[in-house]
Amino acid sequence: MTEIAHFIDNARVAGTSGRTAPVYNPATGEVEKTVALASSGEVNAAVASAKTAWDTWSKTPSLRRARILDRFKMILWDRADQLAEAISAEHGKTHDDAVGEVTRGLEVVEFAVGAPHLLKGEITENVGTAVDSHSLRQPLGVVAGITPFNFPAMVPMWMFPVALACGNTFILKPSERDPSASLLIAEWLAEAGLPAGVFNVIQGDKEAVDALLTHPDVKAISFVGSTPIAKYIYETGTKNGKRVQALGGAKNHMVILPDADLDMAANALMGAAYGSAGERCMAISVAVPVTDAVADALIAKLVPKIEALKVGPAADRASDMGPVVTRMAQEKILGLIDKGEAEGAKIVVDGRGFTPPQGYENGYFVGPTLIDNVTPEMTVWREEIFGPVLSVVRRKDYAEAVDLIHAHDYANGVAVFTRDGDAARTFAHDIEVGMVGVNVPIPVPMAFHSFGGWKQSLFGDHHMHGPEGVRFYTRLKTITTRWPSGVRSDPEFVMPTMG
Repeated sequence: MTEIAHFIDNARVAGTSGRTAPVYNPATGEVEKTVALASSGEVNAAVASAKTAWDTWSKTPSLRRARILDRFKMILWDRADQLAEAISAEHGKTHDDAVGEVTRGLEVVEFAVGAPHLLKGEITENVGTAVDSHSLRQPLGVVAGITPFNFPAMVPMWMFPVALACGNTFILKPSERDPSASLLIAEWLAEAGLPAGVFNVIQGDKEAVDALLTHPDVKAISFVGSTPIAKYIYETGTKNGKRVQALGGAKNHMVILPDADLDMAANALMGAAYGSAGERCMAISVAVPVTDAVADALIAKLVPKIEALKVGPAADRASDMGPVVTRMAQEKILGLIDKGEAEGAKIVVDGRGFTPPQGYENGYFVGPTLIDNVTPEMTVWREEIFGPVLSVVRRKDYAEAVDLIHAHDYANGVAVFTRDGDAARTFAHDIEVGMVGVNVPIPVPMAFHSFGGWKQSLFGDHHMHGPEGVRFYTRLKTITTRWPSGVRSDPEFVMPTMG
């Protein structure tokens, strides 16, 4: 059986720890590969490689760094389908969804190609008599990214293109559930001309994570995942003197006001709630219709759409939605639906009894589920389900809808559907959430903006990619200079005096 390796010094390196983890095909439930799990010693070897490479890479002109990323961008464009196939095989998302993921990551690479402009400093002449001051941004050194299973290509590309463009060297610790995409990315970077040691991949679990968090030569950690782990990453990393950005969980709400275009809202909810089987940090998992009339009309539009969804393996290009990533995830999602029903919610569309297509009976499928009459006291509202489950929380008015959102610990993303410009503007400005969509269900910013939530959805001062990424992966240095006048006149032979 194939063992997925590490990538150090521009070459695949077999694991030496003796520990491996199975890599499943979620559509069949079968183990198709194994992945090496690094020891702390293997992490140290990767860090040493990156540290050695950093001295030269950090001094490489930013234009040359950008040109390498530009070549990598072109490779990505040409081979997006190949990377998408690797993602789908291990994650289970449909091919088109995987291509979309690659595209959103590629946009960050395009942004990073313009980094020379963003790295410019500032200068002030004559801050004092014949004294000038200027500032510049310099790379941190070796930085690391710890990334989740739900976006094995996009989330790493939120991190490393900006980090590399700024002159850092990078170590990626991808999810052990779908690690193959990381090796393709690493090999294509090398093909684009990236010097050995500048980008390394360490496969692994908590042992590798802890080794990165405590290593004195790792200067910064970027993380995306669940809130408990994000909090652990942030606390451990900062305690060890590192700069940390850690994005956590989400419970994203969509408020549907009485004047909203319900057809538009229903179509938006279908993709936002059930795309990628709900395994997106920006998935809309809670619909908040304002008034019972809106709720009833919305549900009437949603039910036939949900029942028409084609659920199947990524290999079937007609599938709208694939399986969830593991048996454990499947059991958790089904258990939360059970709990919602036990706590008094109404299961309008029940995905628990979904029958997978022939040949995929052992896959980790959960049918799309719609739950009505959910209240803030229920577990299905409080917890991040991370599956194809849409909860409907009815509110009487706009104020109740806003209060509901503010009551939740997560504040990643939110959307409002309305034709009322005043209501939309008020909502966008007043809501205490990091990313807001107005008639846009998944308000993921483009690469030249920055991604990140508020409250328990983000730990650290910096959001991901965009200008925030440049600030995170560099340190500001300010230099003040005065120069002696020099020899600009004939020599003098008179005894100098203090006058």
